[in-house]
Amino acid sequence: MKALYILVATILLVAGWAGFNYWRLRRAAKLLENAEFAEKIFTGQLIDLRDPVEFRRKHILGARNIPYEQLKQSLGAIRKDKAVLLYENDRGQRVTPAALYLKKQGYTDIYILSYGLNAWDGKVKSN
Repeated sequence: MKALYILVATILLVAGWAGFNYWRLRRAAKLLENAEFAEKIFTGQLIDLRDPVEFRRKHILGARNIPYEQLKQSLGAIRKDKAVLLYENDRGQRVTPAALYLKKQGYTDIYILSYGLNAWDGKVKSN
């Protein structure tokens, strides 16, 4: 019986943590589908958070490569007065902490490509 209580408590804790992180992300950035994201590219700063090898292989036309690991050192290259559009392969490991970090640094207009490059149906540059 004690093991059941521990299991239930663990499940509730994990679900609560996931919900909290989802809420934080929704406050920091807006998730956009392909069409909305494509419209914002013309007026925003399109940033690919993947590593340079992946970027060279394929990226959205007009994107700049700022790997997530170098984001803190590259803040000077990102303007606060323009929308910031973030993506990676899938909406996964990099975009959430990147959006939260940018929000904390005072960026207010942050967008994330829902489902990332793998689901992108717009123009790409590939080698």
